[in-house]
Amino acid sequence: MLQEQIQRYFETREDQMVDIITKLVAIRSVRGEAQPGLPFGKGPAEALAVALAIAGEMGFATDNVDNYVGTVDLNDQETRLGILCHLDVVTEGSGWSTPPYTVVKKDGMLFGRGTSDDKGPLVAALFALKAVKDLGIPLKYNARLILGTDEETDSADIKYYFARHAAPPYTFSPDGFFPLTNTEKGSYKTTFTKSWAVSNALPRITAVKGGEIINVIPGHAEARVEGLTATELQPYCDAAALATGVQFDLNVEHGVVCITATGKGGHAASPQKANNALTALLSLLASLPIAESDSFSAIQQLSQLFPHGDYTGQALGIAQSDEISGPLTLSVNIFEQTLEGFKGRFDSRTPLCATRENCTDVVDARFAALGIQVENKIIPPHHTPCDSPFVQTLLAAYEQYTGLNGFCESTGGGTYVHDIEGGVAFGAILPGFEPYFHGADERVRVADLLTAAKIFTQVIIDLCA
Repeated sequence: MLQEQIQRYFETREDQMVDIITKLVAIRSVRGEAQPGLPFGKGPAEALAVALAIAGEMGFATDNVDNYVGTVDLNDQETRLGILCHLDVVTEGSGWSTPPYTVVKKDGMLFGRGTSDDKGPLVAALFALKAVKDLGIPLKYNARLILGTDEETDSADIKYYFARHAAPPYTFSPDGFFPLTNTEKGSYKTTFTKSWAVSNALPRITAVKGGEIINVIPGHAEARVEGLTATELQPYCDAAALATGVQFDLNVEHGVVCITATGKGGHAASPQKANNALTALLSLLASLPIAESDSFSAIQQLSQLFPHGDYTGQALGIAQSDEISGPLTLSVNIFEQTLEGFKGRFDSRTPLCATRENCTDVVDARFAALGIQVENKIIPPHHTPCDSPFVQTLLAAYEQYTGLNGFCESTGGGTYVHDIEGGVAFGAILPGFEPYFHGADERVRVADLLTAAKIFTQVIIDLCA
């Protein structure tokens, strides 16, 4: 029986898979400054080179498309199935209990940046191709593993690739959760700025800074305050810590008090799972006895527009939800204020029911009334019907190897299939497990990767044999 063959095949593959994941995680493949021949810097290109070399050693035909994307082909037939994975990762951030770029295996899990997003699932897909090859399953069509290097930033890699190559008829990305994600919310990212004349009135807030990446909720933020002592500030910090669950630490440098906020970072697609240090800090600062100024008014206004714990855009007036895609989410993830002005960015994931009129126009008007300039970047949502034959094939394989009920879900996260008609996210994390995408101690369960590899093997056979 085919399922028994696949099960037996993967009984002895765990160590090989872990070894390859370890090699890939060791490469800090965060997007860097573009260089000639290296569109996303050295790290992503190095990870791509290593991954393609490993696939070549496994006997697959590979291709490096100008260091944007790499491909791994199962055979030389017409490509019918595309599996889109990515080798780039977000920055490590802070708060790790293990070295972020050294895989630590503990309690059946692998810890390290990229273990679950997306190097671990990539290796599961690679071994699925290897299983089909080694088991000698005759195929009519090719399955192609497509390895990207810029998914976490702008997906310029996949745009470059598909501008030159047609998308396969069937495409999935193992960059999420099982059973299957057929709906991805829209992406609404806004940059908002304001400037003013410097005020020397004391007490004053001289600087605020938090966040580095638009789709990562900041676990740390800091501010500098002049004209108030640490002793005077402490009661306000204690009250804010109690209200927000964020820790505030004070340090005095040359008469200026530095406030450091420590919350819990996470993925912007699930802000409710994190504790935003930046919005907590803004809430604290707005409560301080600061002298009147345009600078302090801005802090108070932003704290009202983005109150800590408001993950749905309620204060902005854009909270909404629909049955298929769920609620709108929103998080302020990058912000910097000086004595002369501020620049911030928020990340909102919008449901199918969101429109220009009930979403972006509302926010633009709120900002305009406060003299805040705004620049928007909007990507519409993606939806593939759950009753499509492709989706049903994937769910059948999932049920076959897990014994669990297969169904379709919506996500606030965006994957490579967002602009591919009929594409879905499929795996590789099983229900009930928290992988800490984009956060400290990112992890994956080894058993999940082995199960995913078996499911992917069956899918390749079902679609290409």
